[in-house]
Amino acid sequence: MSMTALFTGRSPSGGEHVTDVYHYAARKGAIEAVEVAAADLGIDVHLVSEAVRHLMESRLLRADDGTGGRFVPVDPDLAVASLVSSVEREIYRRRELIDQIRERVGVFGARTGGDPPPSTVEYLVGAMEVRGFLKTAGDACRDELLVLQGGVGEAGDLSQMFLVLVARGVTVRVICQHRSRADVATRLAMKRLTDAGVEVYTVSHVPRSAIVFDRSLVVLFGDGEGGEGGDVSLARVRNQGIAQFFLDMFNHLWETATPLEGVEFGYATVADDLQQSIATLMAKGYTDEVVARKLGMSVRSCRRHIATLMRDLDATSRFQAGVEAARKFLKTG
Repeated sequence: MSMTALFTGRSPSGGEHVTDVYHYAARKGAIEAVEVAAADLGIDVHLVSEAVRHLMESRLLRADDGTGGRFVPVDPDLAVASLVSSVEREIYRRRELIDQIRERVGVFGARTGGDPPPSTVEYLVGAMEVRGFLKTAGDACRDELLVLQGGVGEAGDLSQMFLVLVARGVTVRVICQHRSRADVATRLAMKRLTDAGVEVYTVSHVPRSAIVFDRSLVVLFGDGEGGEGGDVSLARVRNQGIAQFFLDMFNHLWETATPLEGVEFGYATVADDLQQSIATLMAKGYTDEVVARKLGMSVRSCRRHIATLMRDLDATSRFQAGVEAARKFLKTG
């Protein structure tokens, strides 16, 4: 099947049998021989051969290694990924080239007294598109990568990019939430990063997941509400003022954060900071569920910390504990 037929939706010659042949292969687990499939389906051998050829070109069938006539079905999602991956990479390379041309030409406008070049914001939706963009941006990164990580699962998703960049000599600094210290899978993933040279610090709360590439390109990850059906989404921002804001915020958080060192699990090394954050939210009257969500931990863990805090302060209510703790940390801070 030609690429034109694939992308325009036109059916190839004999294409009315392509779906039947694919479903037959999926049902049987493989097409052992074209002649056998033709007999089972009641279709002419020539038409089955044509359908197999089209499915091979569409990456929906693959020839089984070591045999000449056996074909194995491929998951449609994998077939799509195989077909579009090279196209996606080329699209992002051209987008980067367009941005570079705009920036270079925009300099002349600024020097002649014209308006500064407009900032660019681009929204990407869909896991494949987001992955393709991050891969391209990572390949182009040369000096420094700064990461604000608000979720526990995200380190594993991006860890390979971090490792590749560090191996190339790029500085990678990550700020994530204290809860990463208690999550076993995340803690092990973080240890792999720190062993490779990634600097990882933790704080009580990260307001939004974001990445800054080379102090100029800002990537803001969606909160799960931007894409249709909860699709992965991000906003790509090229604006020096916004980039500087994120650099300042990152450096401020970095100065108050705690290094993630060693292999020990738990909150022992950040207990005071965590209790102070819990106390502040309790003093505002937030429920256990809201406090847990803001600090990125389970409600059960949050309630355990609140119980410890109330016991240490000899408080009889959550509100009293919050106020007393806030006073305590204000005096000691």
